Amino acid sequence: MLQQMAGFFTSAFSFPGLSWSLVLVAIAIGVVFGAIWLTPYWPPMTKKRGLWAVGIISAFLTWTAIAFIQIPLQGWTGQALGHFWGQFTLLRWLLLAGIPSILLSGLVQEGAKLVPVVFYRWRNHRSFTPKFGLIVGAVSGAGFGVFEAVWVHNTIFASGWTWGTVETSGFLALLGFWERFFTIGFHIAASALAGYGLAKGLGWQFYLIASFLHGATNYSVILLQKGLLTTLQVEIYIAVLAVAVTATALWLRWHKPEEIGQDSQQA
Repeated sequence: MLQQMAGFFTSAFSFPGLSWSLVLVAIAIGVVFGAIWLTPYWPPMTKKRGLWAVGIISAFLTWTAIAFIQIPLQGWTGQALGHFWGQFTLLRWLLLAGIPSILLSGLVQEGAKLVPVVFYRWRNHRSFTPKFGLIVGAVSGAGFGVFEAVWVHNTIFASGWTWGTVETSGFLALLGFWERFFTIGFHIAASALAGYGLAKGLGWQFYLIASFLHGATNYSVILLQKGLLTTLQVEIYIAVLAVAVTATALWLRWHKPEEIGQDSQQA
């Protein structure tokens, strides 16, 4: 398992046979996607340069957590389930058997993305209003979302994807990019909600909400494996969920209730 963890971790930094031009294209696409989703939150990146550190730390910390915490936990969970039930039973009851692994992905990733937000709050406690906490969370989500997207884009290019693939397969050839676009939006919105809750003194409650929403997104993989959704339907499912969570986060970002009217000035 250690080899599997190390292999996954290094896969984000090594793409044998892939030209630097394609790597740069993958990075550019990820950055553009992230900018599109992050812009409505209007983060003060030039005034508060510590936000850049939040995004960068989130990217590497969350990727490390996936490799060395999420993967082994999911592996041990699978082994434990396999100890009590056979492979046939697990496949038959996949809709239930897959839940623990799916929940772990949400708990680990949302927890890792929240770490730099907690540290930022500790360093800037007085200015960490609910709306500003939401912004810091959004930046943290963008950091990892873009990082993960670049890895996926490089994987797509390494598989031999070209514009000729689009000509022969049509929109289906673009589903990988479609998914990353909305997944980045989800990462940003989920972390924004967690940051908002942290500033409101409801950190663990909103962390669990973000983790559950993350798990709900990943559960689409189980629905695909059971044949309840097609690949295209899965992508629509992810897009709808990303838009819904984003709409909630942006409403919290821009509404102006009287009792916290000064939040917008802080943000």
